[in-house]
This record gives sequence, structure tokens and C-alpha cells, in this order.
Amino acid sequence: MMSEQLSPHKWAFRITHILNQVLGAEHFPIDVGLLAKEYSLTISPQDSITLIKGDSLPGFEAGLFKAPAGKTGWGIIYNKDIVSPGRINFTLAHEFGHYLQHRELYPDGIQCGESDFYRWDSEYRKIEYQANQFAANLLMPLDDYRRQIDPKDKINLELVSHVADRYGVSLLAVILRWIEFTEQRAVLVVSRSGYILWARSSGRAYKTGAFIKTAGVSPVSVPKVSLAASQDVLDDETARTGRAFNKGVWFGDPCEEFAIYSGQYDFVISVIQLPKTSEARFEEMRTL
Repeated sequence: MMSEQLSPHKWAFRITHILNQVLGAEHFPIDVGLLAKEYSLTISPQDSITLIKGDSLPGFEAGLFKAPAGKTGWGIIYNKDIVSPGRINFTLAHEFGHYLQHRELYPDGIQCGESDFYRWDSEYRKIEYQANQFAANLLMPLDDYRRQIDPKDKINLELVSHVADRYGVSLLAVILRWIEFTEQRAVLVVSRSGYILWARSSGRAYKTGAFIKTAGVSPVSVPKVSLAASQDVLDDETARTGRAFNKGVWFGDPCEEFAIYSGQYDFVISVIQLPKTSEARFEEMRTL
């Protein structure tokens, strides 16, 4: 029997509604492993998730695997070298999303690489984008998230850390979710060794020209005086609390940047927060 075809948001909303009824509105953080097993058994008793475990997975981070011949069901296997509970939780939710949305399209299973979990760009692989959207909406429902951070507010590391603890996810997942709904002009920049891997702008930032194109162009370096370029970003308290920069450093406006080094992925996460209105008047994206 074919599974019901719903969007990532509708799947997450349906499950959130059940959790709210059974456990109440304060059901965070979610035990995704238990949820995946119990919910899949409810909707598909003969084709449910029966195994979740960490194992050695050379070359990829996690996967949704069909049970071997002669057995029924599915297993979610994640890289046992992942030590962050928040990263594991999001990984399980991502693979649960694949189970709900894609298992008939990929009857032999799906294997996911590192970037599949932190690229929430709709131009990236469609099924990975959908799995991430499901995971984000399940673990961090928008109505509850907005009660933690008002869409009009700026963020700082202390606030982001509080929200990450509430939902049992990584700091990067919290910031990506915030970028989706904030009314601030803000840009998330992920870099490694002084070069930008990818960037994500809030809607308001993008509309005023504050974005960085990384696809199909030569490698883009971070500004030399930015916190992202600091050799001591791991231990630099200024990087974590934030620093103000004059216009022309990141974009055509003055800005504030705070930065975090992620040992999980060996990259720097920078959050650039700009004034509500742009002095640059829809400046074209500049080569940093």
C-alpha cells in the first residue's frame, strides 16, 4: 500500500498535533528515535521503522535502510562518530522524514552525506531539502519557536544556545530556522579556511541586496577583518559575543557579526546582522 503523500510541513504539523494532544505543548526536546518507531508502526504496521542505531558508515553520515531479505521494515543508521546529541537528533529526524516521504521512491534506501543535513537550500537536492524541512518543522515548530525568539528581535549566542537546548538540536539548526522567519536583515555565512562554503540570507536581507552567491563562481573569501577570518575564533570571546563593523566590511551597511567554530563540521558559523533599513540602496552583491 502506497503511503500518504504529504508535504514536509504537513507531515510535521500532523505529528506535532498528536504530540501536543498526548504530551502537551511542552513536549520538547522530542525523542525522535522513539517517535519514529511508534508512529511508523501506527501508520504502516508491516513496513515500520524497527531499528535505529549508530554504526561505522565510511563516506556518509546516515541513511534509511530497507530490512534484509526475509525481513520487513526499515532501519535508520547514523555515523557512530557523531558525538553531539543535537546533531544526532536532527539526523534521526531527517531520516524519519525520508521514511515518510521517500521510501517508495527509493525502495533500496537512501544514504546521506554530511552536507545533506546542513544545506536547507531549495536549490540543493530536492529530497534532502524536503527531509530537512520536515526535521526543522518537527523539532522546532514555528509557533513555539516564535515564542522563544520574536521575529523582530536580533539574536546572540546566549539566546541561540537556550533555544538549541530547548529543542535538542545544534546551534546551526537553530540559526537556519531563525533565518527562515526573522524580520531582521541578517545573513548566515558558513566558511572554512577563510573561504565561504555557502550563505543564507533572510528574506528582508535578500530583498535589499545583502546576499552572497557561492554557486557557479570562483571561491569567495571572507573579509580579512571579519570575525570569520580570525585565527582565534574558537577561543575568541569577542567572536562569540559579537563585534560591530563599519560599512564595506561585509556589505554596504554597518553590521554586527558573531561567530562560532563548529568542531562537528570543522567550519565557522557567522551571523551578520544589518540595520533594518539599508543605506546601500539595493547594492549589488560584492566580491568579498
